[in-house]
Amino acid sequence: MNSASPWHELADRVLNGHALTEEEGLAALRCPDDQLLDLMSAAFRIRRRYWGKTVQLYFLMNAKSGLCPEDCSYCSQSKISTAEIPRYNFLSRDKILEGARIAAEQQARTYCMVISARGPNEREMQAVEQLVPLIKSQYQLDVCACLGLLTPEQATRLKACGVDTVNHNLNTSETYYGEICTTHSYQDRLDTLRAVRDAGLKICSGGIIGMGESDIDVVRMAFALRDLRVESIPLNFLNPIDGTPLAGSRNLTPRYCLKALALYRFANPASEIRIAGGREIHLGNLQSLGLYAANSLFVGDYLTTRGQAPAADYKMIEELGFEVTQCEETSRCGDPTA
Repeated sequence: MNSASPWHELADRVLNGHALTEEEGLAALRCPDDQLLDLMSAAFRIRRRYWGKTVQLYFLMNAKSGLCPEDCSYCSQSKISTAEIPRYNFLSRDKILEGARIAAEQQARTYCMVISARGPNEREMQAVEQLVPLIKSQYQLDVCACLGLLTPEQATRLKACGVDTVNHNLNTSETYYGEICTTHSYQDRLDTLRAVRDAGLKICSGGIIGMGESDIDVVRMAFALRDLRVESIPLNFLNPIDGTPLAGSRNLTPRYCLKALALYRFANPASEIRIAGGREIHLGNLQSLGLYAANSLFVGDYLTTRGQAPAADYKMIEELGFEVTQCEETSRCGDPTA
């Protein structure tokens, strides 16, 4: 370690309990390119404290595609999208269980069931309640449900049927949110996350970088997730899908994406940070460097876009000297004395 490095000095303070400030977060995001490797090295020290050299894999199942009444400008499944995507109602039990089998084969720790909707209807809630116990008993997977906006009663039912985690992304900062969605509010998302927390479920919540937001929006989203004590943070990099309002938006570099991952590690030192959608497009040949800050990946395809082949992910993890793990608790995966 270079003791003179400001990034390692910041890592020391974070490891000793310091809460990142806005000024420090902006500095990380605007780190000069010639200091990038030093920034990632410092982020890795924090990652190693809590997660060692482990990588946790998640597998997505798009259980209901398209048909969404919301107008989120980044999403190919929204009501304003003209993207050519599959559109179908909730998949059959056999297809959901087949997805769980594939997830287990691909060494995923968590199976994520996602539906495109403002929120689940009663039929969809009942389907989830019936499927989750089967998935857990047959494949020993954690289950994450991403079902849109939830009421407290729905969150309680998800907990009762065995769901481990609920995903509901903040997506961006509170001040920028109205630029990407008008059919529901940032507060609606916060209300869902608080219902999830009150039900005793773990929270998975992150966002999308590259939607035209400012640096301070990226920092403030990181801090909002910190304030919510989010256990798992998926960080997406905008895939500007044709047919969506953000088609053609390409303002990210691999270096900026790495700085964002480092920022989120400094701001949320103990949280699981997952490199999510868009990593193949925006990180490219630098994907492996992202795992010096993040400790998790989606394996396989995303909701309506293709992902990197799982074999390439396993090779990348192995070449880093890291290992895939299915540990459930931070303290069991990381080395707290590192």
